[in-house]
Amino acid sequence: MTIKVTSPAFSPGGAIPRKHTCDGEDVSPALSWSGAPTGVEEFALICDDPDAPGGTFVHWVLWGIPGSRTSLPEGLSPAERLAELGSARQGRNGFGKTGYRGPCPPPGKPHRYFFRLYALSAAIDAAPGAARRQIDEAMKGHVLAQGEIVGTYGR
Repeated sequence: MTIKVTSPAFSPGGAIPRKHTCDGEDVSPALSWSGAPTGVEEFALICDDPDAPGGTFVHWVLWGIPGSRTSLPEGLSPAERLAELGSARQGRNGFGKTGYRGPCPPPGKPHRYFFRLYALSAAIDAAPGAARRQIDEAMKGHVLAQGEIVGTYGR
């Protein structure tokens, strides 16, 4: 099953606005989704750049998003716990920080940024600040559906 993920900030395959990058305010974009199956305990979101010179680079790890939600607001705090999202927690990104850090590619060809949303049948038991690999492992066997939106950014 596929979840439809959209953003008012950019169209699928379109350019991510400077506001959401290291060249701008570096705030997370608003995201919305539809088509999640019944029985979702929580959602998890991972944003990464597979075009990074050193291999896939993680920009955002977020889990514990209540299964009743259908969107995320723009500009979420970089805090480890997000009270505005109930039990949501954020992990470390490739910059070694917690929360969202936007596109910041080296000069050259634009990179692709995948915002992947996972609908989960069980809550992830991981401490705030967890690494992506821990979240990937915790999701195994619990993904009911997923969806993504891809944006691009170049310098």
